[in-house]
Amino acid sequence: MMWVYEETLPYGDKLTDVINQTNENVKYLPGIKLGKNVVADPDIANAVKDANMLVFVTPHQFMEGICKRLEGKIKEEGVQAISLIKGMEVKKEGPCMISSLISEKLGVNCCVLMGANIANEIAVDKFSEATVGYREDKEVAERWVKLFGTPYFQVSAVQDVEGVELCGTLKNVVAIGAGLVDGLDMGNNTKAAIMRIGLREMKAFSKLMFPSVKDSTFFESCGIADVITTCLGGRNRRVSEAFARNGGKRSFDELEAELLQGQKLQGVSTAREVYDVLSHRGWQELFLFTTVHKICIGLLPPSAIVEYSEHTPNFSLVEGSAEYY
Repeated sequence: MMWVYEETLPYGDKLTDVINQTNENVKYLPGIKLGKNVVADPDIANAVKDANMLVFVTPHQFMEGICKRLEGKIKEEGVQAISLIKGMEVKKEGPCMISSLISEKLGVNCCVLMGANIANEIAVDKFSEATVGYREDKEVAERWVKLFGTPYFQVSAVQDVEGVELCGTLKNVVAIGAGLVDGLDMGNNTKAAIMRIGLREMKAFSKLMFPSVKDSTFFESCGIADVITTCLGGRNRRVSEAFARNGGKRSFDELEAELLQGQKLQGVSTAREVYDVLSHRGWQELFLFTTVHKICIGLLPPSAIVEYSEHTPNFSLVEGSAEYY
């Protein structure tokens, strides 16, 4: 059962009807046949009523509303959840990871799945990897590994929900920076520098938020591999490149609507959320993340991606403090 937000296609048919008739999501993944056992349902309550394993794959900005609609609709016992969602909710009381939002609102254990796996490549059986992050129950994590794993989709599990989820979230901000570099024709050396600095800031931000985050997580598929693939081929990179080629004169919202045809960017909203956290907590050291946000909202030109200063004192990521290397 697959809950699908109902849309009317240009020729008048409902998206869920077309998916069920053709086994194909003609709007968001055209040309790829889904399994015949996949049933699209526009009624979210009906879609989840008998489920004991829930997989969440939606833009993160819609998740709080979705969780409210699901309250009291899922089975009371034996339900496990996993989130493939990149992003976080930032409220007055502080940031909330999407896996935590699901757990708190629905009363279920929630793992996460992140990694270097762009959808249209997986859809044609090209080899890729992914990382399941779990909190305590390794047996549940192994169930997810078994469920998702195929000969061409290799899945591993690590006990670090926050680290895995933040990698999947923050890499989209780095990809915005990489796209700006592409749009300005700055070349591969510059792009590699942005990716390296971005990974470093991902690690610093993650450990400042959650000191329990493991260094080793950044060398899993969810970490460095996802940074690489997203900066080379993801939608955030693509739209950001167009933004830079237009000199920042066309907004990300406008370019998103034109280039993605209904799909959503995550990097721009995540950059804003990260900036809100940095500002609230007084963390001044993450220059790349700050610069990306200011470019996105028009306070700086795209060329500022390589004009910021990194003159910062050393600080250590040991025992809860921070350190750049």
